[in-house]
Amino acid sequence: MYIDAEIYEGPLMKKAQIMIVEDENIVAMAIKNKLESLGYSIPCTASSAEDAIRKADLFYPDLVLMDILLKGEGDGIGAGDYIRKNFNIPVIYLTAYTDEETLERAKLTHPAGYISKPFKIEDLHTNIEIALHKHEISDDS
Repeated sequence: MYIDAEIYEGPLMKKAQIMIVEDENIVAMAIKNKLESLGYSIPCTASSAEDAIRKADLFYPDLVLMDILLKGEGDGIGAGDYIRKNFNIPVIYLTAYTDEETLERAKLTHPAGYISKPFKIEDLHTNIEIALHKHEISDDS
């Protein structure tokens, strides 16, 4: 039996819930709109490390898209590390910072991905799908 995944939403299809952590509201809303058009659910957004941790605990999304430079104390790398370790939620970093020091800090947190801004929505979509799949199969084993 063939089911067109784009038109069928039933017991076989669960919308992945993705939390967006981005300190620039206009950027967060643009990403949210694009992801919703691709069929993802966005239960919440956050603009600070503290808010991201609180909302990850409250909403328990399937994946977190995390900017590295955030408002307030802390940064996305620290928040991403905490979320992955304490809630077992995969994190993809989205950042304009591509310097070696930032990359090395991010790598230590075992991210599900690291995407440089600006990015194409197709690249983000591919990274999300791979991250969700890898997380799903790691939970099954």
